[in-house]
Amino acid sequence: MVTIFHIVLRLTHWRGPSGELLANAVQTAAASAHVEGPEIDGRACSFGFGKQLDVKVIRSAAFQDRSTITEGKVAGYVAKYATKGAESATGTLDRRLKLIAELSQETIPDHAARMIRTAWALGARRDLEHLKLRALAHMLGFRGHFSTKTRTYSTTLGALRDARAVWHRRHAPAPEATTLVLAHWAFDGIGLTPDLERLAVLIGGSPAREQAVTADA
Repeated sequence: MVTIFHIVLRLTHWRGPSGELLANAVQTAAASAHVEGPEIDGRACSFGFGKQLDVKVIRSAAFQDRSTITEGKVAGYVAKYATKGAESATGTLDRRLKLIAELSQETIPDHAARMIRTAWALGARRDLEHLKLRALAHMLGFRGHFSTKTRTYSTTLGALRDARAVWHRRHAPAPEATTLVLAHWAFDGIGLTPDLERLAVLIGGSPAREQAVTADA
């Protein structure tokens, strides 16, 4: 299986010709870098970079040449795949499989189907059960995030979230406060309104009559 791996590297606090120097360093490191994998059927597996290594220097937005790889183009490229799910980018499934037989009822590319079947078959091995490949077969066996970065590259995602929250609090429109001010008062009267007085008579007599009876008593 061939995995396309995109890496964005930057030298921090470097005052020399960082672009070309970093490109040469990447080519040298990729030729010797490898990671030991699990031993399957008595054969040790090793993972490394292939011969199709394409190193490009990322320029600032000041470069207007269309053939130049600028930071804006890289951001747009990353955003394109960051907003795609595995089901749209590779044609795989958007849900877990309970049985591998369910795959025959799905309309997906043959390449994605073979990778799902491979992950399902490897998931049955006891020496690989900790990878939970069957539960992740619909994701081609991959359980990680689509992107990762070192903490020293620029900043952390948590710091970015905090900065956005602070910005929104500072730029949020202030709520409009309204206060009703009564600057003039006028005397209206004492007692019940005519409607309430008629209602009181119907219920049990006139309030004025009740007050007079109480006073005589």
